[in-house]
Amino acid sequence: MAEAIVRVKEVSKQYRIGARREAYSTLRETMTRALRTPFRRNGLANKDTLWALREINFEVAAGEVLGIIGRNGAGKSTLLKILSRITEPTTGRAELFGRIGSLLEVGTGFHPELTGRENIYLNGAILGMRRTEIAAKFDEIVAFAEIERFLDTPVKHYSSGMYMRLAFAVAAHLEPEILLVDEVLAVGDVEFQAKCVGKMGAVAREGRTVMFVSHNIVAVQSLCNRVIWLNEGRIKDEGPTREVVKHYLTSASASAAIENVWNDPATAPGNEKVRIHRVCARPLHGSPSDPITIQTPFVLEFEYWNLEPDARLNLSLHLYNQQGSTILNTFPVQEPVWHGRPFPVGLFRSACHIPGNLLNDGLHRVLLLVVKDQGTVVFSIEDALVFNILDAVERRGEWHGKWEGAVRPDLVWETEYLGQSRQ
Repeated sequence: MAEAIVRVKEVSKQYRIGARREAYSTLRETMTRALRTPFRRNGLANKDTLWALREINFEVAAGEVLGIIGRNGAGKSTLLKILSRITEPTTGRAELFGRIGSLLEVGTGFHPELTGRENIYLNGAILGMRRTEIAAKFDEIVAFAEIERFLDTPVKHYSSGMYMRLAFAVAAHLEPEILLVDEVLAVGDVEFQAKCVGKMGAVAREGRTVMFVSHNIVAVQSLCNRVIWLNEGRIKDEGPTREVVKHYLTSASASAAIENVWNDPATAPGNEKVRIHRVCARPLHGSPSDPITIQTPFVLEFEYWNLEPDARLNLSLHLYNQQGSTILNTFPVQEPVWHGRPFPVGLFRSACHIPGNLLNDGLHRVLLLVVKDQGTVVFSIEDALVFNILDAVERRGEWHGKWEGAVRPDLVWETEYLGQSRQ
């Protein structure tokens, strides 16, 4: 194995929940409180705490492409922030031997008052590059980001998609030895996402090290040769991509989310443009508690608050099977009422009808994308629904083995007797 370029040793990160900054006190006031409440606990013990990471240990070899997977809140982004030196670990240490390029939340590392041009040079300087080195890559960065018209505009006026395109182009093209990427496929149009995956593959082939956090299991499988699975702040599993991904997807059946409801728009999943109210998988003529078999027509329902007047929204669903393969991608192109029309502010429900005798049995997962203007993803939620499709005995006949295939349609067969002739 090549020499390690990243070493993470006993890293833990603790956050205080709901803590407010207290006003400064005089010495007299402090002594008075202490005398009145002599047994009151001080410091962190007086606040609720959350361990985002607990005792994380791993190494990454030079030239390796490491995937980091796990559900929302597992600690993936926190880990990359520690590696990027944005936040410090509570305990332990992370050692990185090389120049680091990182792409975390949209806008991280950019100065909003500076133009795109100025931010390219600023980020290069932060990486320790000379101006001549940055200039040599400048045209390539601008071409990749596709922001020529807005190059001399302050980035505070950029859309989230423009921010992401420029941020990724800077991070990937300024030749860091270590590239840290956090869910780059969650924002932006499909063409840009494909460019990102292709560029990360090219970076890896050049021998540079990539650490890739993503909910897109197919992208992880195509790019990464090793995967770490984080669960509740700890390493649940690590090893070859195929084995860890299989373990991760199988475990999702234990926490299947057939229905989720968020009643408070302020805390529901989403952003300033859209918030998710309810997601549900149910038989066409039943409730979420009723089973779905391979013969059952069923409905995937999504209720969401549109928060932006006159937004032209539609939902896009990516359905994955237990092996992580994409079974289908659908969006309401033939929806008769609202397709292509501007949405007023308010609560909407979209329902996708899936016929019986289409899908195979097993665990299925839904990636929900909220799309604006038919091309820009404004929000996505991984595992918005996780549900099982059960087998139907009457469809199996005398076959008792595993029924292969991603789909299992009930196709029409005909058999004719053609007589005893051998010709």
